Amino acid sequence: MMAFTLASHIILVPLGVALPLITLVMHGLGLRRGDATALLLARRWSAVMAVQFAIGVVTGTVLSFEFGLLWPGMMGRWGDVFGIGFGVEAWAFFLEAVLIAIYLYGWRRLPARTHFLLGLPLPLVALLGAFGILAANSWMNTPRGFTLDAAGNPVDVKIWKAVFTPMFGPEYWHFVFAMFVTAGYVVAGVYAVGRLRGRRDRYHRLGFTVPFTLAAVCTPVQFVLGDSIARQVFHKQPVKFAGMEIVWETATHQPEYLYGRLHPDGSISGGIRIPQLDSVLAGFRPDTRVTGLTSVPASDRPTATQASIAHFAFDTMVGIGSLLLLLALWYGLVWLRRRRLPVSPWFFRAAACAGVASVAAVECGWITTEVGRQPWIVYQNMRVADAVTATRSTGLWIMFAVVVVVYVLVFGSFLAVLLKMRSRWRLADEQGGPRPPKETPEHETPETDTPYGPRAGGSRL
Repeated sequence: MMAFTLASHIILVPLGVALPLITLVMHGLGLRRGDATALLLARRWSAVMAVQFAIGVVTGTVLSFEFGLLWPGMMGRWGDVFGIGFGVEAWAFFLEAVLIAIYLYGWRRLPARTHFLLGLPLPLVALLGAFGILAANSWMNTPRGFTLDAAGNPVDVKIWKAVFTPMFGPEYWHFVFAMFVTAGYVVAGVYAVGRLRGRRDRYHRLGFTVPFTLAAVCTPVQFVLGDSIARQVFHKQPVKFAGMEIVWETATHQPEYLYGRLHPDGSISGGIRIPQLDSVLAGFRPDTRVTGLTSVPASDRPTATQASIAHFAFDTMVGIGSLLLLLALWYGLVWLRRRRLPVSPWFFRAAACAGVASVAAVECGWITTEVGRQPWIVYQNMRVADAVTATRSTGLWIMFAVVVVVYVLVFGSFLAVLLKMRSRWRLADEQGGPRPPKETPEHETPETDTPYGPRAGGSRL
């Protein structure tokens, strides 16, 4: 149940974290150049941002309840230590709801500069929400900031140490840039599809260029951050690293397996074996000693199946990241040499696929993080079996069925609203696109005129 709800919720997270920044960039560009098309895009994206936020409220609330319902052992013992992260996230959520409401309300009702300035805190608040969640998750990977009493309960909690754990920095920035990359490619992919269907006007060109440029700039940074966090896992969570890389015995000159499956006896089937590469990647030298799964008892390490799942997810994430890096380099080279977008339809086909691929990479990243930590829910301090609820399985299956039905309805509604908005905007574009307010007939829909200034006839609605 937790895997399903988290995997569903995380689809919305990139837009929740990064779409405010993408929208504000387009908004600022429109104001600076007096560009009605850029302002129209920003206004439409702000509407998508609001709908996405509303859907995220539902899926995020379900997750919040699940922490208490499914993991009472963890929350009862450790809530005082790492619960501050959820508190920060809740405050960020509240602030974001207020700021989104103000930003949406401000179109045509506030002076352009004031409206833009009131929107500027939105990206920061979105990052604050990510801060809270990643603080809690990084603590689960490298728990700090407490001592244990004779009964094994945490006492003498030091909040700052609990928040800023050794894994917090690498995990937070890796996550944030993943959100920028994913949201940029998702938004750009919509306009890439439009271009492939023959829509080559300035609206689609600008709608593609701004988010894709942001994603392309962040992609190499994200690649470096990904390498950094893998190295931190190697040092701070060596057994987890062994699971991610399906390393059975501790040794130097460890080979790297691209995919492959680990068996309970330590043998590996399938995949591509590259001699010594794992040691080189871990410590830049072939004689780097890599800890194996057998360095700890079987009860303290992932099973062969769990290690194989984490390894598959990790390799998929790295593979997708590598392909996105090549796409970003293609875009950058063409832009630097010719100051224009690539013209090859294969580039736009790849750009259209990049959004879905980057969402898949985010999913794989969370699978790697959570499955690779097994059997620990709090690394080396509490096992999953000690944290999970004692509720009978029948009740859990009923709850799971209800959650699935709710999520199908919620995501179905989300898709229906987006398609309705798209149809409305396309109809407005066919009627002439953005025009100055004085030239806009009173009966036309709001999307056919520029976002600032009163409509014809004085209507403010």
